[in-house]
Amino acid sequence: QVQLMESGGGSVQAGGSLRLSCASRITSSSICMGWFRQVPEMEREGVAAIVSDGSIDYADSVKGRFTISQDNAKNTLYLQMNNLKPEDTAMYYCAAGVGRDCITPLLRYEYNYWGQGTQVTVSS
Repeated sequence: QVQLMESGGGSVQAGGSLRLSCASRITSSSICMGWFRQVPEMEREGVAAIVSDGSIDYADSVKGRFTISQDNAKNTLYLQMNNLKPEDTAMYYCAAGVGRDCITPLLRYEYNYWGQGTQVTVSS
């Protein structure tokens, strides 16, 4: 069974930083871990992902500003978000793809477990 719990969301002004954390309890080999975000009425979009082979992928909109990392000893996934913009405002979700090929790690269908989400609000 996989459990994911996000934390670290909040409200910041444009240009500020936040670090999201995702504590996981994964009993199976996880192929990929990712961060997604969603605003009302829009599709959930992939932000950053890390695959078990160590490869990392970012959405173009966050490259150079966001960094995904994981601490295997703590079973925690992180998303460091710098130079935040108002358009980064969204609910952010942690996701795990267990037993998946994870060939396209920024696509939603690669993931079969999701956290509850944490809200990030960036004001101008």
